[in-house]
Amino acid sequence: MFRKIFFMINFVLLLHFSAYSQKVKIGEEDYQNSKVEMADQFRADGKIYVVVAVIMTIFAGITTYLFVLDKKITHLENLNKK
Repeated sequence: MFRKIFFMINFVLLLHFSAYSQKVKIGEEDYQNSKVEMADQFRADGKIYVVVAVIMTIFAGITTYLFVLDKKITHLENLNKK
């Protein structure tokens, strides 16, 4: 259980620090820009929900795979200790 929590904390920290390594200077024109054409079009067509559903499905699949893999590895480690 401790390994799972440790892994998740390390993963979140890795994402956090990798986001800071790609800083882009924001100018005044960025603050005045209020339209994102692709997102607006997806939202207008109702396709944004499909995009979010696909991303969540992929994330859930990867998370499930990692937990199943962890259980299998723990089981093999326990067999090796005996």
